[in-house]
Amino acid sequence: MLKYELIPEQLIYEGLINDENLYSPGMVSEDIILLTHQRDYWERLRDLSLSPAEIRRSGFPLSEALVDRERQIAQGTIEGCHYAMQYGIAFNVAGGTHHAGSNWAEGFCLLNDQAVAANYLLHRELARSVLIIDLDVHQGNGTAEIFRSNQNVFTFSMHAEKNFPFRKEQSDLDISLLVGTGDEEYLEILNRHLEPLFNRVEPDFVFYLSGVDVLATDKLGHLALSREACKMRDQMVLSLCKSRRVPVQVSMGGGYSQQIIDIVEAHCNTYRIADQIYF
Repeated sequence: MLKYELIPEQLIYEGLINDENLYSPGMVSEDIILLTHQRDYWERLRDLSLSPAEIRRSGFPLSEALVDRERQIAQGTIEGCHYAMQYGIAFNVAGGTHHAGSNWAEGFCLLNDQAVAANYLLHRELARSVLIIDLDVHQGNGTAEIFRSNQNVFTFSMHAEKNFPFRKEQSDLDISLLVGTGDEEYLEILNRHLEPLFNRVEPDFVFYLSGVDVLATDKLGHLALSREACKMRDQMVLSLCKSRRVPVQVSMGGGYSQQIIDIVEAHCNTYRIADQIYF
């Protein structure tokens, strides 16, 4: 997608980042993938042998280049975890592939990058209590399914109720919002739940999915947030992570506004807020 190129270009143009702040990840290894995704599914994905129905559900024509892309996105999130532990926060300009379940691809998501990274941290004993904050407009159904029996990962999804995926999974905490929910109501609901959630989970690592498909301009979202409210949402989450001294990895998630400037500016605001809070 064009936004993946435009976001870093804009941030460099502003002087917010430079080339030294960017990294190019490799591809996640099979043994790490298998901490999250079932072997049969992964091997059929790797070998390009998913059924026609599974390919349709994924939303993409299946190819080796696509699988490599998904592996690179997941590895980028893993490497971002290490940077987050060093600097407090790190970003994957892509990622947020939260519709991929343990044995399915769905909604342009084949490997679940934040789930893969969370299981990597737990497996390496780099974290004991993980909180996943998913504020994309769509429910993180794949993430919920992957961790539904894992007591070390708490999944929180706040999303538009009447939207994709039409078959929801159960997160540890789901907040379903009515069509047309706007700035004041959205921010009040998030503010009411966020700090109690940190108190309850006591995370030592946070994953934040900061989709900007919550914007009123988004053609797939069904919510009605302004760009400023989206920015305030990010400030709430990142300020709390910083005050609690919990490292946070951010994956950018969805954004489908008609005008590319709406998407890029909303995503860049997440980086701008992080710069103000952390640096």
